[in-house]
Amino acid sequence: MSDQNHPLETLHDIKDMMERSSRFISLSGLSGISAGICALIGAWFANGIIHSNTVYAREADVVDYAGRAAAKPATPFSISDYTGDPLLHIAIITFIAAFILAFTFTYIRSHKKGVPLWGKASRRLFINVSVPIVVGGLYLLKLMSERAYGLIAPGCLIFYGLALVNASKYTLSEVRYLGYCQLLLGLANLLFVGYGLYFWALGFGVLHIIYGTAMWWKYERNADEVH
Repeated sequence: MSDQNHPLETLHDIKDMMERSSRFISLSGLSGISAGICALIGAWFANGIIHSNTVYAREADVVDYAGRAAAKPATPFSISDYTGDPLLHIAIITFIAAFILAFTFTYIRSHKKGVPLWGKASRRLFINVSVPIVVGGLYLLKLMSERAYGLIAPGCLIFYGLALVNASKYTLSEVRYLGYCQLLLGLANLLFVGYGLYFWALGFGVLHIIYGTAMWWKYERNADEVH
């Protein structure tokens, strides 16, 4: 019986080796869960600031960020205008916290699987994620300069979704479906401008938690039980 299973085991080992060389499969489901939790906490704090401070007009209003009427001549855009903004601080802290936690959990899983964190597959993944993110970031800066704040949240979701779809061929295939969901949310947000924070929380928060939980259950649960 063992001799009959030997060819199957050999094929499985070959397949596993090929997958490791072409795909970065050490993404941890806990990374998605932690990133989603960070996003929800950040959205909760941002929502409190928006509703408690009249300086922040609704995205759908024809009033710019500083409370000036949009009909007035726009002042030249400068990123320094936003450096003291508490919403920007929340966004930066949320991103840093999510990145550190995601990196930590992915590093731990890579170490367990004996896969280098910065290998050929991870470099490909990084490049394919970076291109849509960098282009999207420049586009969003232009939206900020035009005071088109209602389009920033859907823009974040759309470009992030494109990045996930673009990178899915170099990591777990399920990432593609997370990307499709982000794209759909971003397009839906275009129909409901003014509710970007809620769509942002749903996309970066709830969807990440659902995705991370599903990935942990499918790929990591049994391995964690063994360890």
